[in-house]
Amino acid sequence: MHVRIKFCGLTRADDVEAAVALGCDYVGVIFAGGPRNRTLGEAASILRHSGSARRVGVFGAPHATELNHYVTSVPLSVAQLHGDSSPKAVMAARAIGVTEVWSVLAVVDGSLRGDAHELFQCADAVVLDTKGANGLGGTGRSFDWAAAAAALASVPRQARLVVAGGLTPDNVAQAIAHLKPDVVDVSSGVESAPGVKDPILMSRFVEAVRSA
Repeated sequence: MHVRIKFCGLTRADDVEAAVALGCDYVGVIFAGGPRNRTLGEAASILRHSGSARRVGVFGAPHATELNHYVTSVPLSVAQLHGDSSPKAVMAARAIGVTEVWSVLAVVDGSLRGDAHELFQCADAVVLDTKGANGLGGTGRSFDWAAAAAALASVPRQARLVVAGGLTPDNVAQAIAHLKPDVVDVSSGVESAPGVKDPILMSRFVEAVRSA
């Protein structure tokens, strides 16, 4: 099983270059608020040396015109819907020409929300993340991987599975063993400070994934 790697919450061009040098598959920039949020211009600059890695933009609940502007201007390979991640939002993004749409599915006590079946049919990938107090992911905390794996067993899936939430070099192998994802998504787990990636932790994370 080849598990792909996404480094997210990137705020510096140097960190993107380090991620690419390590052979990561996806590099992500956040437009959904928080300490790692970046403007359109900043994102374009940060991602200018992304090489063969696919560029992911993480969005809150943007208007369709705004989403299209960001995707085409940076440009981005993937739009990850973080705020409004409903099947309706996925289809709306497709309607404006976004070619690859990821939807975030917040996990609560190991269980999935009611529209999980539909999301796995309409999105290109579904990102499992820990539900925060605001109802969204991005908490930097892990969820119950074994319980989530049991919940997924009854969900017919066409979309790829992405696992996020509290992953680190020390626990990512365990998450992979439980959920067998297509992609693992890390941000704070490889940082020395919010938005500042640690090259040693990044390297250890990649080694852990490849050894899993």
